[in-house]
Amino acid sequence: MDTLKVRDAKDVEEVVRAAIASEQPLEIIGHGGKRGIGHAMATNAVLDVSALNAVTAYEPNELIITLQAGAPLADVLALIDAKNQQFAFEPVNTAPLLGTTATGTIGGMIAAGLAGPRRIRAGGARDHLLGAHAVSGFGDSFKTGGKVVKNVTGYDLCKLLAGSWGTLSVMTEVTLKVMPKPEAERTLLLRGLDDAAANKAMTAALGSPFDVSAAAHLPKSALRAGTEGLGDIAGQGEAEALTVLRLEGITASAAHRAGSLRQLLAPFGTATLIEDVASAALWSAIRDVLPFAASGALGAWPVWRIVCPPASGAALGTQLARETGGDVIYDWGGGLIWAALPPKPDAHAPAVRAHANAAGGHATLIRATDDVRREVDVFHPQAPGIAALSERVRASFDPKIILNRGRLTRSAG
Repeated sequence: MDTLKVRDAKDVEEVVRAAIASEQPLEIIGHGGKRGIGHAMATNAVLDVSALNAVTAYEPNELIITLQAGAPLADVLALIDAKNQQFAFEPVNTAPLLGTTATGTIGGMIAAGLAGPRRIRAGGARDHLLGAHAVSGFGDSFKTGGKVVKNVTGYDLCKLLAGSWGTLSVMTEVTLKVMPKPEAERTLLLRGLDDAAANKAMTAALGSPFDVSAAAHLPKSALRAGTEGLGDIAGQGEAEALTVLRLEGITASAAHRAGSLRQLLAPFGTATLIEDVASAALWSAIRDVLPFAASGALGAWPVWRIVCPPASGAALGTQLARETGGDVIYDWGGGLIWAALPPKPDAHAPAVRAHANAAGGHATLIRATDDVRREVDVFHPQAPGIAALSERVRASFDPKIILNRGRLTRSAG
């Protein structure tokens, strides 16, 4: 397979135009850490943007950073952390789940659009993308958005690029909002709740005036499967289910709200408290789904990411786990379910999709073998009207299906 390593946006234009002329589709990669998500692509050429790795501008006082798309995510996170800042949507590091060593690039972060526990309060990657420079499937450079938070000039194409998995354009530069890191964080832990009771507790917490920034539930079976990254929090021996709720802000406020929330949740049990470093480690483990890591006991099991209305989460997860013998983890107050299911040629896709559809949600197969990904729709099939609209949008960016052909659907190309 030919690998074409570009140096700048002009190189990207030339490579895409040559691909159009030769009718040779391109696979777009940065570090390649997420190549295992999606379908195998119908291409023999790789467009490698990892050399586009510069920080173009960083203005901490303005809470804005502009980067080339190949900038390593780990380096960027370290850079903004040194200024006590963060990406508020908590980008997911898929490396442990997929069993790779690459933590990815800024472009991959935007293209995947996977947000962590703070999604319920801060929004997703698309909500923090202010502007982008990219090359379309016509081989033309274009710019969308800008370098200010309030920008209403033209169409907001940034929202389309986020989560498009590289099928609309090759991003070359992006501008993102950064936010100050909270001075303190406190996490309340409730032990021993079943899924339904945990869902009620999370709903009560998120509906309270105490500004909860994350709510998750790790059932007993999931903790038995793996406690990587959870340390002593999961307990020794026979682990109990954990329901966890995070509060952030200035120290006095976070402490006061944690005390008030503990009183509110008293009907669900006595909540214990962890702070700052221990709290951050717990939420990193939940964000990256470490109990289902490739290195753990369930490393050979397919993993689904199911998004549904939070009120439906407990019933969906409980039924799916019971039917398949799998394990689940709930994030976003029950609105995000990570499901590790026993190996099967179809990865239990009919059951997963039936439950997701019944709840008004959707499911993506994040981890599976190549054989399974050839046979199963990795991304949730769209309703005919939405599929037609999506195809018109894609064709307006890339009519020849040059970019990441076949990644989203088995029938593409």
